[in-house]
Amino acid sequence: MRIGIPRALFYYQYFPFWKNFFEQLGLEVVLSSPTNKEILKQGLEFCVDDACLPIKIFHGHVADLIGKVDMIYIPRIISIEPKEYICPKFLGLPDMIRNSISNIPHIVDTELNLYKGKNHILDHILNLGKILNIHQTRILFAYFKAIKAQRQFEKLMIEKFVTPQDIIDKRLTFIENQTFKKRRNNIKVLLLGHNYNIYDDYISMGLIRKLRKHNIDLITCEMVTKSQIKEGNKKLSKDLFWTLGKKTTGTAYYFLEHKKVDGIIHVASFGCGPDSLVGELIEKRAKLEYKIPFLYLNLDEHAGEAGFDTRLEAFLDVLEGRKHIEDNISTYG
Repeated sequence: MRIGIPRALFYYQYFPFWKNFFEQLGLEVVLSSPTNKEILKQGLEFCVDDACLPIKIFHGHVADLIGKVDMIYIPRIISIEPKEYICPKFLGLPDMIRNSISNIPHIVDTELNLYKGKNHILDHILNLGKILNIHQTRILFAYFKAIKAQRQFEKLMIEKFVTPQDIIDKRLTFIENQTFKKRRNNIKVLLLGHNYNIYDDYISMGLIRKLRKHNIDLITCEMVTKSQIKEGNKKLSKDLFWTLGKKTTGTAYYFLEHKKVDGIIHVASFGCGPDSLVGELIEKRAKLEYKIPFLYLNLDEHAGEAGFDTRLEAFLDVLEGRKHIEDNISTYG
């Protein structure tokens, strides 16, 4: 039995869990192709016009799996943290797919809602067992194996300062050697944004590759501990109830307060309400209170790489110029 997982949205956050869980149950996990021009084209064709780019891309990945699998895993996600929510489009995603794409395999769309506590993940897991007609004992065994793999995955990102794709693609040793042992300019950039925006090489137009090419010391939200994010969010006058936005602001405020970065890049999707609010909060604080250069990159299907590269290179030139000036200031003034 083959189960398909679209290489989009929370793939970059939970793939190790999903892969280990389904494989422990004897299923063959099949991924959609990496995002490319054809997947984007299909996503634009099948998805409603007013959806954000990541949702459109997701539709393209689902279409890419047709004919390759017996079922597709598209959980109906409401909340991934207690007392917090994520974008409502995740909740309606299975229905959007069913109504937009014809002749698709069976969709496994069990609800995931941790709003009332993380223990409710067992509801999600046990419902999966019922759908797959697998005994509860075997389901629980697979769950504990999968959660162990997920924790190791998250630990590696924090300890090694690597991206999810570095670990999934087993590029860990190479990245350590090329990026972290051969720094030349020692410029630290905080790269903010949802993981499905910044880690998808096609959507982000190779942003991480380009930063590494310039020997930038790169930090993302996934490389930060939960306690650091919580400390950063204490700077907010009011608690956010959007999990992903809260993660972004907490990371930004922590590094700004501790003066640990030379610049900030915030990547957001056009039309994302929470992203526009979060981006403005961070930009104002970075520029007005900490005098830290800030670059806002907005992504949609019409974005051109030439303009993207020009803005990125100009931003990096500013950081390099500031670093050069600071390094040449006398200790004695």
